[in-house]
Amino acid sequence: MQLIEKGLAYVDSLSAEQAREYRGTLTEPGTDSPDRNRAIDESLDLFVRMRAGEFKDGSYSLRAKINMASPNVNMRDPILYRIRQTTHHQTGDQWCIYPTYDYTHCISDAIENITHSLCTLEFEDHRPLYDWILNSLDLGSLQSVSELGSEGIKYVLPEQTEFAKLKLTYTMMGKRNLKEMVDAGVVQGWDDPRMPTLAGMRRRGFTPASIRNFCESVGVSRSESVVDMSMLEHAIRDDLDKNAPRAMCVLSPLRIVLENLDPDHSELLSLQNHPKDEMMGRRDVPFTRDIFIDRGDFEEDPPTGFKRLVPGGEVRLRGSYVIKCDEVIKDAQGEITELKCSVDKDTLGKKPEGRKVKGVIHWVSATAGIPVKVRLYDRLFNEKNPESKIIKDYRQCLNPSSLVELMECVVEPSALGVGAFSNFQFEREGYFCIDTIDSTEETPVFNRTITLRDSWAE
Repeated sequence: MQLIEKGLAYVDSLSAEQAREYRGTLTEPGTDSPDRNRAIDESLDLFVRMRAGEFKDGSYSLRAKINMASPNVNMRDPILYRIRQTTHHQTGDQWCIYPTYDYTHCISDAIENITHSLCTLEFEDHRPLYDWILNSLDLGSLQSVSELGSEGIKYVLPEQTEFAKLKLTYTMMGKRNLKEMVDAGVVQGWDDPRMPTLAGMRRRGFTPASIRNFCESVGVSRSESVVDMSMLEHAIRDDLDKNAPRAMCVLSPLRIVLENLDPDHSELLSLQNHPKDEMMGRRDVPFTRDIFIDRGDFEEDPPTGFKRLVPGGEVRLRGSYVIKCDEVIKDAQGEITELKCSVDKDTLGKKPEGRKVKGVIHWVSATAGIPVKVRLYDRLFNEKNPESKIIKDYRQCLNPSSLVELMECVVEPSALGVGAFSNFQFEREGYFCIDTIDSTEETPVFNRTITLRDSWAE
């Protein structure tokens, strides 16, 4: 109403098609609407009747009165309000006129006491209209309805600043493309850990500090550019390497029976939570007669340079004893089902006498360990730019290994329960976090945040 009373807005009867014709082009100025000089009282009356629902859709609109010859087409008497005789999903039938985005953007910022409105570059041509609307309205009326209007704080109008979009390789950043992936079931929702959304990154285990550090490292630019995904991955690796406690989880379990221990043998070994930070404290890890190691840490016919467990060979269990493989047990199909080993009881925290044991592997107690599901996440696409014009269908470059689910993993007890950390480095496997959405008491779920090393390095 203020803009109409000041002669800075008028009710226009041009149809949408006519308004486009009158607007002009990028090279030709627009033409004044026949209603541009409508009397203020008449525009006020028509606007009240628009609000009351007297007119059909498209009969009238409220337009700003600026400059139809402006080289910026956004300043050629833009529409502020349209008639929409439809039920709104939030307000129902309370309103039948609705403001445009350009009109509400700046006013909403002013009401919410935004000082700097940060927008992407496509809004640069809209900034003159943003400023015009705010400077045309009464400052006192904006302040009176602002969230801090009664706090006695100096009131300032917001300013719009533009910057280039942050684009990453091996992903799609456009909202339309992301929505299409969600709707088509390519991903499992907006919070799918493979999605470049804050909800997805949070669920995958990306820490706030890692995202801030990444943003600081790439900076803010006004020129379009694409940042390599490895920079974001480096930021999360760097943060978790310093701050994530260690734990042990066996992804592909192979049972070992330590035959020179009693069947009910159980002891608690004290392991440091972080090898470089004693302030993170220590944890108790149960050591029992039956343990699990990863299948990849045993080779019956080892390749050259293999330093882990082999028949007749020795290896050290992380934070524990040196063990020796004495016998390999197989099923009827020739698959290895169990290893019978022996413990050198004099090697806890000490080197074995008279020999050198090079390999160190992780392990979990078979009786005290907790069964979990583990999801190995990776980049969603195997092409650097899946939004490239030369790629007709982004589905052609989806990474089939972007999600691998492992069902029979076993984790040490300290990774779950009261006082457990939110992020871990599962030793020799990568960085992981608990999935708070899909985890249950019966089946905890861990999501891999990132691998220990960059497997995509060229």
